[in-house]
Amino acid sequence: MVWRLLDIVFFIYFVTHIPICIFIDAQAVLPKWIYPDQLLSMMEWYTKELRDPMMADPPSWFRSFCLCELFLQLPFFFPAAYVYWKGAAGNKWFRIPAIVYSTHVATTVIAIEYYIMMTDFSQSLHPGPRDLRERMWLGVIYFPYLLIPVLILLDSLFSSVWHEPSKKKMK
Repeated sequence: MVWRLLDIVFFIYFVTHIPICIFIDAQAVLPKWIYPDQLLSMMEWYTKELRDPMMADPPSWFRSFCLCELFLQLPFFFPAAYVYWKGAAGNKWFRIPAIVYSTHVATTVIAIEYYIMMTDFSQSLHPGPRDLRERMWLGVIYFPYLLIPVLILLDSLFSSVWHEPSKKKMK
């Protein structure tokens, strides 16, 4: 088993993203009654303190991203965590799924970051970022979900780990 630093980073990313997806992000699309009051209170605190209007009152496009995360990405997190736990070098079959996943996620987070930076929230019913500092802070919250998928994409496309020929037993 060959572990690289990126394998460890990607493993941690996928393992930590499982509860985030289920307990936080899914609140944008699932009925509130399935969540305990503590999680709902945490979401209320988050949306007020970090001024995230997407989670306070998710627009349709954001809900579609959350649905994709819940029903397409969440099942992917489990084999992804396994692959990076075992080491990417021994799991070359995973290269194409990693490219598809990372491209999809990076594209959605670029849209989210653009929305954060460019939308006028002054007339919003829910608090949104008021100035550049608040926009940057909210953007930083979402940024790891852009950075890690871009690293996964670059690793999948260019790392020699994925391109090394497999060693077959000679007879």
